[in-house]
Amino acid sequence: MWSAYGKLVRLFRERAGLTQQALADAIGYSLEQVASVEQGRRPAKVAFTEAAERVLGAGGALRVLQEDVDRAKLPEFFQDFALLEAEAVSRFSYDPMLVPGLLQTEAYARALLEAHFPPLEDEAIEQHLTARLARQTLLDRKNPCVVFSFILEEGSLHRMVGSTGVMKDQLAWLRECTRLRNVEIQVMPTQRAAHSGVNGQMVLLETLERRQFVCIEAQGIVNIRSNRNEVSEFWLRYGMLRSQALNTEVSARLIEHMAGEL
Repeated sequence: MWSAYGKLVRLFRERAGLTQQALADAIGYSLEQVASVEQGRRPAKVAFTEAAERVLGAGGALRVLQEDVDRAKLPEFFQDFALLEAEAVSRFSYDPMLVPGLLQTEAYARALLEAHFPPLEDEAIEQHLTARLARQTLLDRKNPCVVFSFILEEGSLHRMVGSTGVMKDQLAWLRECTRLRNVEIQVMPTQRAAHSGVNGQMVLLETLERRQFVCIEAQGIVNIRSNRNEVSEFWLRYGMLRSQALNTEVSARLIEHMAGEL
């Protein structure tokens, strides 16, 4: 994807009669940055794309690719899931270990990426972080709007990711997210030891065409299932989880209380 985008930038640049240096000067980037984008070695950020659109008169051809360029920053194992997620009109998830990526603050997400083992290079951390935060635009997408349900294990909210300040801000952000009309957040209390989610994380997706998928991630492996019978069982299981978790109002108060205790 980065290579295809880069070739398009080069095509528009040459049509405009500009050298790489001239383009770099015009859009406020270094020669090395422009060359890296054209060669597909570095992904273009939104600011680069908007500046190139303006200077090269690309007519939206670069802008329309930005979402795909951002998605390609995600780990390879996650990209197929991200494509399905982008097409969803509903997304229901159960997360037993961590706050899910769509609800993570930048500091929380960075702390997780920096804890990755084997360690990631700084550039890879920045690329994954940018892509993860870009996914969060789904929360306020209007056409079509996406309906979200998040069930978080209480223990995931106690797990110290980064510093106390990072966790306090993360919990405060979760509290803000509970106020979104298309988002429901429920907490599964630790005292409910046995329930239908103890076997692990799950994400249920439904697309505009009413196709349904279940996605399970563990240790960097994503398994996507679309068999109707299999998916139906997961939807039933998720319905039971929603009935067993704290309701949205009680969950919001609990999150607020936990943030206040840090």
